[in-house]
Amino acid sequence: MLVSYNWLRQYVDLSDVVPEELAERLTKAGIEVEQVIKRGAGIKDVVIGYVVEREKHPNADKLSVCQVDLGEGEPVQIVCGAKNVAQGQKVPVAKVGAVLPGNFKIKKAKLRGEVSEGMICSAQELGIDERFVAAEHKEGIMVLPEDAQVGEDAIAYLGLDDTILELSLTPNRSDCLSMLGVAYEVAAILDRDVHLPDINLAESSTRTETEVTVQLDAPDLCPYYVARKITGVKIGPSPMWLQNYLVAAGIRPINNVVDVTNYVMLEYGQPLHAFDASRVKDGRIIVRKARQGEKVATLDDQERTLSEGMLLITDPEKIIAVAGVMGAANSEVTAETTDVILESAYFDSLSIRTTSKMLGLRSEASTRFEKGVDPERVQEACDRAAALLAELAGGIVLSGTAQQKVKDFRRQRVSLHLVKLNNVLGTQFNTGQVTAIFDRLGFDYENLGHEISVEVPTRRSDITIEEDLIEEVARLYGYDNIPTTLPKGRTTPGARTPKQCLRQQIKRYLQGAGLDQVVTYSLTSEQYALWGSWFEEDVEPIKLAMPMSEERSHLRTTLIPSLLEVVQYNKNRKQTDLFLFEIGRTFLTKETHLRELPREKEVVAGVLTGLWQSHPWQHVKVPVDFYVAKGVVEGLLHQLGIQGVQFKAVEREHYHPGRTAEMVIGRERIGFVGQIHPQVQRQLELNEVYAFELDIEQLFNHLPGQVSFDPLPKFPSIQRDLAVVVSKEITAGELLNTIKDAGAPLLKHVHVFDVYTGQGIAAGKQSIAFSLTYFDPERTLTDEEVHQVHQRIVERLAEKWGAVLR
Repeated sequence: MLVSYNWLRQYVDLSDVVPEELAERLTKAGIEVEQVIKRGAGIKDVVIGYVVEREKHPNADKLSVCQVDLGEGEPVQIVCGAKNVAQGQKVPVAKVGAVLPGNFKIKKAKLRGEVSEGMICSAQELGIDERFVAAEHKEGIMVLPEDAQVGEDAIAYLGLDDTILELSLTPNRSDCLSMLGVAYEVAAILDRDVHLPDINLAESSTRTETEVTVQLDAPDLCPYYVARKITGVKIGPSPMWLQNYLVAAGIRPINNVVDVTNYVMLEYGQPLHAFDASRVKDGRIIVRKARQGEKVATLDDQERTLSEGMLLITDPEKIIAVAGVMGAANSEVTAETTDVILESAYFDSLSIRTTSKMLGLRSEASTRFEKGVDPERVQEACDRAAALLAELAGGIVLSGTAQQKVKDFRRQRVSLHLVKLNNVLGTQFNTGQVTAIFDRLGFDYENLGHEISVEVPTRRSDITIEEDLIEEVARLYGYDNIPTTLPKGRTTPGARTPKQCLRQQIKRYLQGAGLDQVVTYSLTSEQYALWGSWFEEDVEPIKLAMPMSEERSHLRTTLIPSLLEVVQYNKNRKQTDLFLFEIGRTFLTKETHLRELPREKEVVAGVLTGLWQSHPWQHVKVPVDFYVAKGVVEGLLHQLGIQGVQFKAVEREHYHPGRTAEMVIGRERIGFVGQIHPQVQRQLELNEVYAFELDIEQLFNHLPGQVSFDPLPKFPSIQRDLAVVVSKEITAGELLNTIKDAGAPLLKHVHVFDVYTGQGIAAGKQSIAFSLTYFDPERTLTDEEVHQVHQRIVERLAEKWGAVLR
């Protein structure tokens, strides 16, 4: 936002504040001034002259000899090379001794035998950017309006004695995209009053609504639309003061009607648009959504194809504007225009942003609409522009407006608690100090003693919660004035939290087991978000409001698809033996329409594919299989000291139905391990991939409370083997649990060392062999004692599982 210091002085008293000081105070209050630009810096002795006489140079075809009145008595002779110089013009003249941009000094000279005492200047020679110069003045001298006074300072007349403050605004401060918004801010900082423009609107007896009608067919995207009709306008150049302010703000003057709409947009922050009333069919304005494939030629002479849902302004026959972005060429104001319809509206910011982005078309209007305009200024800005058109274009303003309003815009109330304010800022503010700041900001409030209820003006849409009010108090009081204090309380040495220690243990073990840690995006595609979570049922995918791409449009519910993308990326680069893990967060909710923040669940996940071991010299190649992945997980659980984990076969979408198991402790599911479904592997063009995922919160909850150590044994142990034949439906884990229960307390260790099916084993049966270790730390066991316990185990297996000794 470019802010003219001279323009700003119309609203706030800046008589004792220089631009540099104002810039510093704005920056300290949170509105950063990126740079201070001095217009016309270094220019001096340029006045307004009048070309009394112009003759052709006797010795040069392209030069003219002019007699120019500088308001100092006798005219001076100036030789000029511009083609457009003519008698009767008022022009800027650099006198002898004048200095122009670039430290160019004007001296008395003789050109082809003729004396020249000065120079008639072009706009570019005065440092005016070519973008803001009228087409007829780009190739020649600058011709000034008839109201220019001969002999006056041309720099002041052209507004080049101004200073521009370039504001670098954060997206939340859309209120400062207007001169009045900046004026409120400056007035609050300096504790001064804001002088609002006087709107002297004289209306005719004819009513606007008799000649203009407004129809809202998209009230969700345009809840408020105001139109005024002005007749009898005379199109011409704007007065110089208006042109100067527009140029200072970076906008090229066009004609008095268009310039007034731009001027009011800069003043109020409310974009306006003027239609040629004769080119709006029956005076009917229809606000509707575009149909797919509709086309419109905009004011920049480009034909644009519209997408369904874009907001349009139309009449019964044609599109006359892309709402909030740019008008159509078929209804623009031209030199022949006599009647105009003035539009002022409140458009949905997201709709304007989307339309502008899809069309690749940004304008000053769309910039303001997409950040949000003040609904209370819609009518006021329209009245202000109508009054200026009557004054500057000779128009007659019809009384009243044609408008539609389907939404009640209410001011928001936010409460501020004094105790919280002082706790956050470390201050000792009393109620009077706080309410004085709200007075400076122009906020209405109600003092309730323990809290202050503030009615936030609609121009400050950035203030919605108590913390926003705390920020307003802090910045107006001055961040530099807030006391700094050292932290109080007992200090403790830094250390990792228990959960941080757990993460570190997991990371070290998996790295030691040969896995590499990776970090992937928290965002994934809708397809992968629908994989769901192992830890919660009926999880809904969470879509981003404005995703960067379809591949990153949803929050992930599991880490496995992200790890598969890493495997796919590496496989495409000839890396086939991959063992990866990630510690990260998943995002879970059961709400179809998200009303609360999703739950974040931290998990550790891994994928393994390719050869787990490869010893070419010994001709050994061991591919990754289910038991390799299961062994990694079991090793991790053993390292953490977590006991009582059972593996149960499950069937789950996206995973192999015969090679996937979930891990449970009691009734709590802590994770899974298994193979990715072959169909998914084929879709991703991957070899066999095995994966696991564990809930870190559950692991933390089942960590042993206290680690104890047993002394080295003094007495020998006894080992026995046991092979039983059971149904294939019975798992080794279930048998292990029975053996441990039946063999306690003498049975210390048991593990499976063989599983056999085939010849000698009946159909539907399997043989599972266990190695058992018996031990008593206090004495040597006898064979009889071990035999009794061993027999008890056999009986228990037969009773519970129908096991038969092999």
